[in-house]
Amino acid sequence: MTDTRRRVKVYTLNEDRQWDDRGTGHVSSGYVERLKGTSLLVRAESDGSLLLESKINPNTAYQKQQDTLIVWSEAENYDLALSFQEKAGCDEIWEKICQVQGKDPSVDITQDVVDESEEERFDDMSSPGLELPPCELNRLEDLAEMVASSLPSPLRREKLALAVENEGYIRKILELFRVCEDLENREGLHHLYEIIKGIFLLNRTALFEVMFSEECIMDVIGCLEFDPALAHPRRHREFLTKTARFKEVIPISDPELRQKIHQTYRVQYIQDMVLPTPSVFEENMLSTLHSFIFFNKVEIVGMLQDDEKFLTDLFAQLTDEATDDDKRHELVNFLKEFCAFSQTLQPQNRDAFFKTLSNMGILPALEVILGMDDVQVRGAATDIFSYLVEYNPSMVREFVMQESQQNDDDILLINLIIEHMICDTDPELGGAVQLMGLLRTLVDPENMLATANKTEKTEFLSFFYKHCMHVLSAPLLANTTEEKPSKDDFQTSQLLALILELLTFCVEHHTYHIKNYIINKDILRRVLVLTASQHAFLALCALRFMRRIIGLKDEFYNRYIMRNFLFEPVIKAFLNNGSRYNLMNSAIIEMFEYVRVEDVKSLTAHIIENYWKALEDVDYVQTFKGLKLRYEQQRERQDNPKLDSMRSILRNHRFRRDARTLEDEEEMWFNTDEDDLEDGEAVVPPSDKMKSEEDLMEPISKFMERKKLKDTDDKDVLGKSSLSGRQNPSFKLSFSGSTKTSLSSPPSSASLNPGSPGSPGSPGSGARSSPSSTTVTTKGGLVGLVDYPDDDDDEDEEEDDDEEDCESKEDPLPPSKKSKLSS
Repeated sequence: MTDTRRRVKVYTLNEDRQWDDRGTGHVSSGYVERLKGTSLLVRAESDGSLLLESKINPNTAYQKQQDTLIVWSEAENYDLALSFQEKAGCDEIWEKICQVQGKDPSVDITQDVVDESEEERFDDMSSPGLELPPCELNRLEDLAEMVASSLPSPLRREKLALAVENEGYIRKILELFRVCEDLENREGLHHLYEIIKGIFLLNRTALFEVMFSEECIMDVIGCLEFDPALAHPRRHREFLTKTARFKEVIPISDPELRQKIHQTYRVQYIQDMVLPTPSVFEENMLSTLHSFIFFNKVEIVGMLQDDEKFLTDLFAQLTDEATDDDKRHELVNFLKEFCAFSQTLQPQNRDAFFKTLSNMGILPALEVILGMDDVQVRGAATDIFSYLVEYNPSMVREFVMQESQQNDDDILLINLIIEHMICDTDPELGGAVQLMGLLRTLVDPENMLATANKTEKTEFLSFFYKHCMHVLSAPLLANTTEEKPSKDDFQTSQLLALILELLTFCVEHHTYHIKNYIINKDILRRVLVLTASQHAFLALCALRFMRRIIGLKDEFYNRYIMRNFLFEPVIKAFLNNGSRYNLMNSAIIEMFEYVRVEDVKSLTAHIIENYWKALEDVDYVQTFKGLKLRYEQQRERQDNPKLDSMRSILRNHRFRRDARTLEDEEEMWFNTDEDDLEDGEAVVPPSDKMKSEEDLMEPISKFMERKKLKDTDDKDVLGKSSLSGRQNPSFKLSFSGSTKTSLSSPPSSASLNPGSPGSPGSPGSGARSSPSSTTVTTKGGLVGLVDYPDDDDDEDEEEDDDEEDCESKEDPLPPSKKSKLSS
């Protein structure tokens, strides 16, 4: 179909009361044999699939809104909407709906239930509403039908809830339940199940308070045992009265508090176990039940928190050595559940809750519990500790720092946590992963406070590296004493990977603390032993650790790496990996690529000077050849430091003839990458710079003669490489004393006239100048003149000359483009 009048979007209302778009299509109406009636059909415009097939029920309330929207509720308790592209299409479908229901199309709502003004609706709400049938055995079916028919309509639900509440109907229904159960009236019990379930879906707090009262709640649960879909009834009441036992680990003196705990447990049981899993359309109809449980928990936490005697007894028994293990186990489980309940509190109430626990001594109590041998008790204590760390890590840090002033390192709380992480017996190290996350939170500088009087970061990190880091790194150091890990089983490797993850975090977020520790304890060398592990994930963790260190570009780390030749195990791992294209291969290449791209000079020189022979044959990536090129460029700059400084002067555009900016082509020439000149260039050894002027000037003279034969195209190119940076049409050679346009010469030399702008300078005039090493570079038709500063071995004379020499030494090419003429 291409008729845009019938083009619609189909929406359904989700559990969050938001409209979900189900697709776009074209709507039509027609008789559907399967549904036995006229129906609305929407087929997707993309593939023709059926998006909606809804029978137009005579009793369903359809509502037209905003001229292009039709909304209704299906019998399955969810809302649907059709949004039309055009008003005409909406009117056509609306007329069809009204025709089926026998209504006038001029109305906006098709049913009398909601076909009334707002004032009439509010008046009707204040009236008695629905008239409920008498609460008798023979009328249970009528009552069940009334409840079921009222649920789709919000207004009907409200009227039904008011009627049930005002007439005390729930207690009458529960009396009928006891009669039916005594008579074993299975049909009546099935009707009662539907009625009670419907009352839950009315979502009304006042009804819940009656149903969950002490005298009613067990009968309500009894009604929900007789699900018509089940062959045999459930035994929920039997479980609650005989199997489930309420344990008072500390006697609760307040009867209201005890009753509230009983009620909350039973209501939670109803929600989780008794009521059938709500459909996606019923979930929002039980929101009041969720709220009832939530506020009960808040009330319980508040009442326990206010009972100082209760909490005092709790912590006293927790830390008492005379308390037997079973009792302590119960106390810890209670405290864990108590903390879990606190997660429902508002932030300000949660602050008060944890402050109360802190004042009661929860951290010292946890320290005692964590030192016990019972695995279950320790697990519960770990969960409690995680609540505290997530809520307020600074409180935990302050406690452990104060504790260190009185106790040995072995019994510090944070060291107990590290030891439990290391000694986790779970093959998958589930507990160790949780504890590592807690340690990471504790050592994270992002959540540390800085006040006017003290800096928590400095104090705590100093404490941690002094008292705790040796405990954390002990398994790593013990397992890497030789060239291969001494233990390489899966569980040990997992543990070492966790430790490395935490150490890598420290490298990224801590400064001199971790740097001093790594360098002084030679940690990186030990870590790189793990690259020989049979477990790839552990070897990659070791590489990641080194990569983070290199990524800091810290020369202290770099000198440490070079001094101890720590690239060697990485190179070995790379070579042992062979030609396999895997994560190990990529990680190692990326590390070297980072060194090349970031031009880490010290590491580049170290790698090439020590490992080039092992890497020179690797040609499927250009990383190592690029490193070699970087290294050669460094060496060239080191051999000619004055040229390097000259280039920086030129790049800063100093000593120019005028302020005119370079043209685009000139910029391209000046910015030409040094990598363009790689192979085949002649590089003169440093000793060649001492050649006599006659040896150098003779080839220059011959070159200049050949130069005259060049065509005009070459001259255009040469103009771009003019020494002055100007676009002169011809090559220019000048040996004058001018401070802006000439090559440098000692002050004692005679000033010579520069060559004419239209022709090369006289080679003869250059021959009479003072010793000056001059070379010419030729490549691909490009000719450039490069001046090498005076490198006479008479250093004293050079120093004197430097004081007077104010001449600019212009060098249009980078050092790597300078190729000296060999004799």
